[in-house]
Amino acid sequence: MYKILIVDDEPIVREGIRNRIDWAEHGYECIGVSENGRDALETITRMRPDVLLTDIYMPFMDGLELSHEVMARYPQTKIVILTGFDDFEYAQQAVKLQVTDFILKPITSVELSEVLDKLKLEMDEERGYNEHVSRLKQQISESMVLLQERFLERLATSPMKKSEIAAKLVYFNIPLTGPLYIALSADIDELRSDERYADNELYAFALYNIIQEIMAKESGSAVFRYKENAVITILSGSSEEDMYCSAQDLAEEIRKAIKQFMTFTITIGVGTLCHQLEDIRYSCAASEAALEYRLLMGPDQIINITDLENRGARPLYDGIDTESALIAAIRTGTAAEVEICIRRLIHDLGSASMSIDQLYLRIVRVVLAIMQTLMEIGSDEHELFGKEKQLLEDLYSFRSLDEIETWLRDVCNQALRGVLAVRQDMTRTQMLEAVAFIQHNYEDPELSVKSVCSRIFMSTSYFSALFKSHTGKTFVEYVTDIRMNKAKELLKHTRLKSFEIAAKTGYQDPQYFSVLFKKYTGITPTEYRNQMTSGGVQP
Repeated sequence: MYKILIVDDEPIVREGIRNRIDWAEHGYECIGVSENGRDALETITRMRPDVLLTDIYMPFMDGLELSHEVMARYPQTKIVILTGFDDFEYAQQAVKLQVTDFILKPITSVELSEVLDKLKLEMDEERGYNEHVSRLKQQISESMVLLQERFLERLATSPMKKSEIAAKLVYFNIPLTGPLYIALSADIDELRSDERYADNELYAFALYNIIQEIMAKESGSAVFRYKENAVITILSGSSEEDMYCSAQDLAEEIRKAIKQFMTFTITIGVGTLCHQLEDIRYSCAASEAALEYRLLMGPDQIINITDLENRGARPLYDGIDTESALIAAIRTGTAAEVEICIRRLIHDLGSASMSIDQLYLRIVRVVLAIMQTLMEIGSDEHELFGKEKQLLEDLYSFRSLDEIETWLRDVCNQALRGVLAVRQDMTRTQMLEAVAFIQHNYEDPELSVKSVCSRIFMSTSYFSALFKSHTGKTFVEYVTDIRMNKAKELLKHTRLKSFEIAAKTGYQDPQYFSVLFKKYTGITPTEYRNQMTSGGVQP
């Protein structure tokens, strides 16, 4: 229903119009009548009609003045002018005001009905268009959130050009103005003993929301979900001392809020400070590395990688010996990190005050460490490089750092291929064993990433990344698929009750099983069984 207001100084006209039209039949509600423009403006302000039907010539405020005021204040209101033949000049002025229509007096019910029907059709089309635009804006808004998160994930893990980063920050309105940056990684600890059922997605989303609320007051920050259950926060600022203090204070605020409002605890890793946003991936990696110390320090902690380095713990990223960083990168098979370490090493050699013999000695030490690494992981270093003598002969034939850099890059790439070949064989075997273990133990309600990792002797963080790469699904998604498909099979081919099927598919809580089954299939277990019996659903 559209609301309409009638304004005319002649009582017989305004009452005649109000009483002779079946407003509901035409899709309108007559909200009242006014005898002059001044009274009408008060009513319009209070009741906001969709349509104003007004005479031109009236006391106190005529129809043109009223139309001018309404168009200025409420431009969406449709205005229809009632005018006599002698007032045609006024009608021309009304057209300049962009009124919707005007009708010559005397007016019949048929004429007015035709105008009302035409006007309703126009408003229906406008309303439909506006709703369509609103839906499009909503879809764009939702897409922007996903695209922003993907950008931040790339920023945290991969090299990006400075120009691309700057453009994306503006595009997504992310206030990381710098010039200093630091990353915090928050990860969920093991659930408390009173939590029998864990919906990891729900907990991760709750963690993300709480951190977002806390960081909303920080002007230079960005928050995004990372991997399965982790959330990374990037902070920016201008003072090193303030940045470290702010990172520590915010991490503590987040940790306390999670502990107070949720049924789980978290550990937060604080990364290293970096001076360029394109290097934030090192801080993110360092914050993740700090989380690994949870094994030694216990859960519900804030672990600062810089504090560990200052205490003498083996450093992993910024500030460590470049040669050690190169060996660590080769050992983990990280090509991008190897390339960065090579450039740093060559830069250090070029800017250091050392003789040519000292430079050669340092390179030889690096190569021997690479070969030792290959031997330790079970790769045939001689097959990759030949004899050590040949390597040394090649090295001493070079007379520039550029030649040494090219040669060293080739040596490291060969080493990476050896490491990756060994790791691929090992990880493929481990992943096959993990999949087999899951398929044989899906009925176990205690089945978890931790229990699988204990079986294949792998850390949970490394397993999660490899498992998704191997199966295309997260651990939770993969286990849910197996359990739901088995549940559908039991519903179709057995007379077991829902609670019995829940128990046979690893769910101790029948209600949780039913909710998850409906989320997975779109219907309840009972509805699925009934439709399978009637042949209405394909398994």
